[in-house]
Amino acid sequence: MLTKLGILREGKIPPDNRVPLTPEQCIEVQQNFPGVQVIIQTSHVRCFSDEEYREKGIPVQEDVSDCDVLMGVKEVPIIDLLQGKIYFFFSHTIKKQEYNRKLLQTFLQKKIQLVDYEVLTDKNGFRIIGFGRFAGLVGAYNGLRAFGLRNRIFDLKPAHQCAGLEEMLYQLNLVNLPPVKIAFTGDGRVASGVLEVLEFMKIQRLSPEQFLETEQPEKPVYAQLLPQHYARRKDGSAFGLQHFFKKPEMYENAFLPYAHSTDVLMAAAYWDPKAPMLFTAEDMKQPGFRISVISDITCDIEGSIPSTKRASTIAEPFYDYNPETGELEAPFSSEKNVTVQAVDNLPNELPKDASRDFGRNLIDKVFPSLFGEDADEIIERASVTKDGKLTERFSYLQHFAEGE
Repeated sequence: MLTKLGILREGKIPPDNRVPLTPEQCIEVQQNFPGVQVIIQTSHVRCFSDEEYREKGIPVQEDVSDCDVLMGVKEVPIIDLLQGKIYFFFSHTIKKQEYNRKLLQTFLQKKIQLVDYEVLTDKNGFRIIGFGRFAGLVGAYNGLRAFGLRNRIFDLKPAHQCAGLEEMLYQLNLVNLPPVKIAFTGDGRVASGVLEVLEFMKIQRLSPEQFLETEQPEKPVYAQLLPQHYARRKDGSAFGLQHFFKKPEMYENAFLPYAHSTDVLMAAAYWDPKAPMLFTAEDMKQPGFRISVISDITCDIEGSIPSTKRASTIAEPFYDYNPETGELEAPFSSEKNVTVQAVDNLPNELPKDASRDFGRNLIDKVFPSLFGEDADEIIERASVTKDGKLTERFSYLQHFAEGE
């Protein structure tokens, strides 16, 4: 039986240039999974043109309503959602995001099976797909670019103007960093991208303890901070990582020593809304607060970092936060301000590289379960809605979906 897989045109504004599958990968899918036919929806914005798909013999058409499975990257506009289909995309609904409540309601009304990329995991619970590495790569690059512009010491070419990852990294070879102290949080995919950039630049790594002890280094240094470094139990008990993940509300922030010792902060750790903030707006007013540039790669608005008051854009990636007033100002407008990078679609600055990486993981780790036997329940676990209902794993969204 033939299964038709439709690759959707990105409809969210501003449009995203990424794709789930490159033209070459479409051919590979059809070869590896003989019962599957890939169909591309026409688009003027994706990083691979319609013609590049046609040249590979992949049908390109406006109407994809006869497809069984539909794949995009960002949220599909509500008006375009088709009854009873299986959809794959980043829905941004599972944290009860208010701006997408109607989207979740529509999945239920139209009996759509939504498979959210964000919760595709292996049998051990580890995420198997995402653009995290590229978010980290570009987020670190943008953080360094902001530091150079703020201090008027270098002007890196914007990542989206580079031909790809190779050229972006080449730009870093042209930079001579002063003895800056860089801290980044996390140890997942996003953090691995940040680490890749810092290692590429041969910046010296310090342990968190060494980082705090080194007030004025002779050359650039960085430290990787994990939850045990920036959070502590409220009751004074020993830190437990699994306990922190399960009961984040029982912890308080312990980040301030690093805020007093860091020039550039790159936030690359997942943040639970029940967990403590890294620091408060009040903390940012204190004389000892040293951070001058924050690259908030995770971009949780009004989340773990109070200066992230809105997302920025690829065209205008930076803004300044005035700690005294709590207001946003033009980037690099005052030395007293903190410069923020908060682009919420960073991988879209390197869309072709990011798409190839994403498609590779789809083919290797997701499609065997989607087009064969889902023995490890990979698709089942990531299905948020099915047959007009929330699945058991996502039943906590019921009140949210009902408008409460």
